[in-house]
Amino acid sequence: MQHRLVRSVLAGLAAVLLTALAGCHSGSDGNSSASPPGSAISAKRCAENKAAGKITYLSGYQYQSSVSILEYVAAAKLGYFKDLCLDVALKPGTGDTAQNTRLLASGRATVSAVAEQDIIQARANGIDITGVSSYSDAGLDILMTNKDITRLTQLDGKVVGHKGYVPAAVEAMLVKAGVTWDSLKLVKEGYDPSVLPRKQGGLEGLTGFISNEPNQLKAAGRDVTVWQPVDYGIPSSIGAMAVNPAFAAAHPDAVEDVLRGALHAYGYCSSSQAHITECVGYAAKLSGPTYDKALNETIWKTETQVVKDNPTPGQPLGGVDPGNVAKLVDMLHQFTIVPAEVTADKARAWFDTSFVSGVYAAGRLVWPAP
Repeated sequence: MQHRLVRSVLAGLAAVLLTALAGCHSGSDGNSSASPPGSAISAKRCAENKAAGKITYLSGYQYQSSVSILEYVAAAKLGYFKDLCLDVALKPGTGDTAQNTRLLASGRATVSAVAEQDIIQARANGIDITGVSSYSDAGLDILMTNKDITRLTQLDGKVVGHKGYVPAAVEAMLVKAGVTWDSLKLVKEGYDPSVLPRKQGGLEGLTGFISNEPNQLKAAGRDVTVWQPVDYGIPSSIGAMAVNPAFAAAHPDAVEDVLRGALHAYGYCSSSQAHITECVGYAAKLSGPTYDKALNETIWKTETQVVKDNPTPGQPLGGVDPGNVAKLVDMLHQFTIVPAEVTADKARAWFDTSFVSGVYAAGRLVWPAP
């Protein structure tokens, strides 16, 4: 069974930039853009970050306003990376997590959005990347049903649609809820979520992302029920980041400061409606005139609310929960996605929590940098 994260194509999104931007962008469009380079860092650390050279950030899916994407775009546009003497180039991902992991391992990308589950799978398959950050033990994968389904067991024998596969977290939720998995009639659907309320082909359930399809359906006046794996104790992650391990070993302060700049931007973009609109506007400029700003504002609000509602226990924002890594390994074993020799202890070693812990002091993000 193959489980890979494939971002659903957002309605109205046109082609976006497919090449890396040359360096960190500053100008008149951010409140920090007027500050001189290195204004948020010591001279010694500034020199070390400059010596790290170009850092390529690869998004999970284009410049969608998701957590792990929008704050990196904003950190570049607001000048935060420049303030930390970092030369960060933004590159949009295609939604193919396997490709992102390969680009990271090869050094063609430096840091990228990769879910914790996908980091474990990559390492199990010999792809050398290191997890460095995550915002939540909840996930974006969900199941939607029509309103007449009030218990998941009512799906027994029914038609359930997916985008190519049923995400492991959704499958685990259904199994835990008592659904007879082999009774489901699984069918591949396209990217139009209205097939569910229309019950096209007898459809009674449809997989999706909490910040995407439910918001599209709500905007269209369609009412569905959303089932979240986190409500059933199923592990996942939001906003998880991975890094090229060779770069991290050579330039640990630069990795810290990339995360520092992104976390600083996360706070900025979440602090008011005006800032949300501003940050989404940066992503829209990179994406083209058909970028749906209203939908993308809703995506950001939805995902940051999930993070707020499901913080990683005992960790600051961005901190990896080792207990969640262990639960993910158990789930991946349940569905024979990784071999038995991938133990929880081995998987935990594939995540380095020192980078996030290094940017906090007494639970607060340190800004400026030391």
